[in-house]
Amino acid sequence: MKKSLFTILALLCAIGIGYAQQRSKVTSILEIYDIEKGTRTVVKEFKILHIEAPNWSMDGKWLIYNSGGRLYKISAKKPGEPVEINTDFATSCNNDHVLSFDGKSIAISHGTKEDRRSRIYTLPIGGGTPQLITPLAPSYLHGWSPDGKWLAYCAFRDNNKIRDIYIIPATGGEEKRLTTAEGLDDGPEFSPDGKYIWFNSVRTGLMQVWRMKIDGSEQTQMTFDEQSNAWFPHVSPDGKHVVYLIYHKGDLEPGQHVANKNVELRMMSAEGGDYKTLVKLFGGQGTINVNSWAPDSKRFAFVSYRLEE
Repeated sequence: MKKSLFTILALLCAIGIGYAQQRSKVTSILEIYDIEKGTRTVVKEFKILHIEAPNWSMDGKWLIYNSGGRLYKISAKKPGEPVEINTDFATSCNNDHVLSFDGKSIAISHGTKEDRRSRIYTLPIGGGTPQLITPLAPSYLHGWSPDGKWLAYCAFRDNNKIRDIYIIPATGGEEKRLTTAEGLDDGPEFSPDGKYIWFNSVRTGLMQVWRMKIDGSEQTQMTFDEQSNAWFPHVSPDGKHVVYLIYHKGDLEPGQHVANKNVELRMMSAEGGDYKTLVKLFGGQGTINVNSWAPDSKRFAFVSYRLEE
C-alpha cells in the first residue's frame, strides 16, 4: 500500500511539473463573443502568459481575470495595460472568482498558505484584505446569489469522498450541502432571478448541465448530448440564455476539466432545449470557468489559448 501510494504521488508530481512547463509556453487570448453579430473580437493577447476565467464587471467597464495566483482587470472598451487588484495576502487565487450582483464585492478561491488548499474569501471590488468565509477546504467558488446573501461552491469533504455542491452565508457561517448524487457535482451558479442554481453533474455517466431550486430540490437535467461532457453553465443577466463549455467524449474522463483541449462554447435557452455551437477553440480549463456575460446580455468574454514552440 505504501509503495502504491508513493507511486501515485510521484505520478501526480510529474504530471504537475509537466503541466506547469506546458502552461509556461502558452499564449492566452482574451476574447469577446457577440451573440447578435456572431463575431469574436480579441481584447488582448498575452504572449507566453497564462490567464484564466474573465468576469465582466457590473458597470460594463472591466474584465477581471486571474494569472499567476493574482487578480487583474483590463478595460473592456479600450484595452490597455492590465491593473492588478490588491488582494493582500491572497496571492494563490485560482480561476474560481465571482462578483456580487451589486458590483461592490468580489469573492475569490485562494490556496491558504498553511495547507495550500482552496478556501473562499470576500473583499471589496477595488481591493483590500480578504475575509475568510469557508474554514473547511477545499472549497471552489462559483456563484453569488442576487440578493447578496449566499455563496455557492463545489466542495470536497470526508477525504474527498464527497464532491458536492454547497451554499454558505456570504458573511460566513454554517455550510449547507445541496447535492448527494454519486460522483462530482460542480460549477454552481445562481440564476439572475434567484430561483435556480445551475450546475454540472457526472451522475448520468457523462458530465451534463443540470438545474435545481436554491434549496436543492427539483434537480433537473438540462443537456443530453451523449458525445460530449458539458461544464460551467452561465446564465445571461436577462435570464434568457445559458452559455457552457463542452469537451468531446473520449478526450478526457467525464469528471475532468483540463487545459489544452479542443473544446466548444455552446448556448441554449434557459428553458432548455436545443443548443447552438458558438465557438470552437483550443482551451478548456480557464476558458470560461466563471460567469463572464456583459451586463447587456449581448456579449460574453472567454479565453482561448495557443501553444508556442
